[in-house]
Amino acid sequence: ANKHKPWIEAEYQGIVMENDNTVLLNPPLFALDKDAPLRYAGEICGFRIHGAGVPFEAVILDKATGEGLIRAKEPVDCEAHKEHTFTIQAYDCGEGPDGANTKKSHKATVHVRVNDVNEFAPVFVEKLYRVAVTEGKLYDRILRVEAIDGDCSPQYSQICYYEILTPNIPFLIDNDGNIENTEKLQYSADRVYKFTVTAYDCGKKRASDDAEVEIQVKPTCKPSWQGWNKRIEYTPGAGSLALFPTIHLETCDEPLWNIQATVELQTNHVAKGCDRDNYSEKSLRKLCGAASGEIDLLPVPSPTANWTARLSVHYSQDSSLIYWFNGSQAAQVPVVNGPNAHAGLSDHFTLSVWMKHAVVPGKGRREEETVICSTVQSEEGYSHYSLSVHGCRIAFLYWPLLESARPVKFLWKLEQVCDDEWHHYALNLEFPTVTLYVDGVSYDPALIHDNGLIHPPRQEPSLMIGACWTEEKNKEKIKGSENSTDTVQGDPLSIHHYFHGYLAGFTVRPGSLESREVIECLYACREGLDYSDFDSLGKGMKVHVNPSQSLLTLEGDDVETFNHAIQHVAYMNSLRFATPGVRPLRLTTAVKCFSEESCVSIPDVEGYVVVLQPDAPQILLSGSAHFAHPASDFESPDGIPLFPNLQITCSISHQVEAKKDENWHSTVTDTRMSDEIVHNLDGCEISLVGDDLDPEREYLLLDGALLQQRGLELVNTSAYLTITGVESIAVYEEILRQVSYHINHGAALYERKFHLSCTEMNGRYSSNEFTVEVNVLHNMNRAAHPNHILSSQQFVHRGHHLPPELSGHSLASTHNNPMVPSAATVIIVVCVGFLALMVILGILRIHSLHQRGVGQEVPGAAESGHTSTGGKESDMFWDDSALTIIVNPMESYQSCQERAAGSIEGRAGEGMEDEEDSTDSETPDSPDSHDVDDRHIIGKSNVSHRY
Repeated sequence: ANKHKPWIEAEYQGIVMENDNTVLLNPPLFALDKDAPLRYAGEICGFRIHGAGVPFEAVILDKATGEGLIRAKEPVDCEAHKEHTFTIQAYDCGEGPDGANTKKSHKATVHVRVNDVNEFAPVFVEKLYRVAVTEGKLYDRILRVEAIDGDCSPQYSQICYYEILTPNIPFLIDNDGNIENTEKLQYSADRVYKFTVTAYDCGKKRASDDAEVEIQVKPTCKPSWQGWNKRIEYTPGAGSLALFPTIHLETCDEPLWNIQATVELQTNHVAKGCDRDNYSEKSLRKLCGAASGEIDLLPVPSPTANWTARLSVHYSQDSSLIYWFNGSQAAQVPVVNGPNAHAGLSDHFTLSVWMKHAVVPGKGRREEETVICSTVQSEEGYSHYSLSVHGCRIAFLYWPLLESARPVKFLWKLEQVCDDEWHHYALNLEFPTVTLYVDGVSYDPALIHDNGLIHPPRQEPSLMIGACWTEEKNKEKIKGSENSTDTVQGDPLSIHHYFHGYLAGFTVRPGSLESREVIECLYACREGLDYSDFDSLGKGMKVHVNPSQSLLTLEGDDVETFNHAIQHVAYMNSLRFATPGVRPLRLTTAVKCFSEESCVSIPDVEGYVVVLQPDAPQILLSGSAHFAHPASDFESPDGIPLFPNLQITCSISHQVEAKKDENWHSTVTDTRMSDEIVHNLDGCEISLVGDDLDPEREYLLLDGALLQQRGLELVNTSAYLTITGVESIAVYEEILRQVSYHINHGAALYERKFHLSCTEMNGRYSSNEFTVEVNVLHNMNRAAHPNHILSSQQFVHRGHHLPPELSGHSLASTHNNPMVPSAATVIIVVCVGFLALMVILGILRIHSLHQRGVGQEVPGAAESGHTSTGGKESDMFWDDSALTIIVNPMESYQSCQERAAGSIEGRAGEGMEDEEDSTDSETPDSPDSHDVDDRHIIGKSNVSHRY
């Protein structure tokens, strides 16, 4: 009977090698059974392993002793599993060969550890290591190379040491892979060191592939900005252009905790401080939609405006007038007395002025300087205001009512006031609101003071520019000087707070205010620094741009973030036709280091932006260059339009990159393409070729009301006609097509030439000179002539001079056309005329021979209303009429005329004798007497005349 269960140990520890499948157990695997030595019941038949996916099996070696063995089903991998844990159970053979009533032992735990075999060689993480070091230093560690081993055990997976294989180099490597230099490296000796290193694991297995190390020696580090260009080219119309796209800050490994950089763009040499629209002030006001009604306080000196006559005058780059105030001069502007003289000027107006405030050396910056000082009379009483500068402050003092109200002073502190540069100031007063615009940017007052203790000025209308008066002035001033227009050079006790600087374009607009949009359009700078990448601005970065966009400041604490930010600083010019030239650029940097002793200093970066010459717009005027009309058309009230089909186009030519043609060995040359653009014109002029117009006989017509509707100005003189004012090309086309040429009835005018040219951008760009030639066709009622044959003979000599205007008229004309036709016209007319004359002469020759035989009326004479005096006279005429006609159609009109002149004069006498002897004349009942009304161009005399 099988009374007892087998017994095994409770736990086993086993070891198996990667290249073996036998597990060495401790203790050995034996199973005991108390039923021994009974057969079957005392024998161990086998072992069972419990666990999912166990890669081991247990076999019985001796049933009697119960010895067993654990082995791997397949080779095990240490790198996959270093240890395996499972349970094992022994069972006996039961009570018979059939294994009935088998008993099992308890379950024992087996721990099997897979022992590693050094099958993997070390492998370097990188095949090539590169690093740059600065010369003249000994480094504890230049770089670290690293190798890894794929074995699982510490013995074989760890790298025990590294080795440099390249001999005779000044470098060492330790067991951790750190490379250091054994001597100071010199940039002048070797700029690059290249060597090979290898690695060994603790099983002394060498790396399969060695690593290459490349150490670059740099010259001594100098903290500075790297990777920037001194010259930066900007193409107009390119939008925003990054100034430093690849710049980075080299700190020479000095740790920093704060970086501040300032980018400054200098544009003070461009016009009035920066690039603005190139239109004139008047044209610009129209483009920006500014309302009219402003009063010029500093006009051009004239007999009616002489208060600026004694001021020093300068001219800016855009030819605008500038007045210089030297600190001892002022301009007394005459005012009109009366409560309604300046309606709205007391509490509702806009002051506008260009100002360049000069700082006087040695003069206290705290002294106040008055720009304008005014007392205004209104229906409510007298009000007073003044605008003054005080160091870097600008102040506006306003006294609503001198009798009752208290004065209020508005203060602004602005760097533009004291930077000695041009700026535009516009002040809107809508009491109690005051807004100051500087270069189109609005500023609210920083302080508002109640100056109730100020003694009120005298109640007398007065306006002074460049200074202000005191009460002493009221006592000493002689009455009647309020209409004085001379510059005041008064006693310092009566006139004080003189202004020192430049003023220009000083206007006041009473009764209404300029809007913010209009002021910005008129005076804002069109160029400056730009920063638009705020979305990717790193943590801790700050960016500030001043209102004039000439100064941009960045601040941060991380070098890499700072580099990214400054790479997005850009220059922008929104003008299509930007002013070309150089804009100096400066980058100033200040850093703060963790160590004050070793803190670095970053030198300034100086460069310049070159604004390239923009592609000039090509303004093309085209249309009919020549026309002829009867004199009656020119004498009509509306005259004849000079440019009925005028076309004006504006295009920009730009270079096209060369492309290589595969079919040719050479490259295609660069070409230029033209793109038509929509643009404005600001003026057109019609001038005359030759003498001026005679107002008593001729003039040009244009409807002035049409121009007024468009806000354009017209100047019509005997020498030229000009239209000025900014408008679209379509409007100028419409207006110029209505310009007419009119001549008075009976005026002996035959031809005129007119030149038309247009400009844009304040005359910066001009069109081609379009020439129109006008011929006046005069009517002539000539009687039928008896010597028609003589006229025909004269016509033979002069026929090849016919202008195209006569090609459809009677060929009996003996008058020259004063116009010089083109070569093509001359050729056509000569050929047609020559053929027609040959046919006519042949017919006349036959008639003449026939007349000579019958002695009767010349055939064909009746056709034209002519009669002959007899056959004898006709025979005599044709006997002398041997003709030789030589025509060169390529000769000019003038040369042909000169050659023909002698022949015509030689026959003139004979022709006159024939006319005197003629007895026939035109009769009332002549069938052709009323039909001979042909149009001719009256010929020029021998003396040339120009009209």
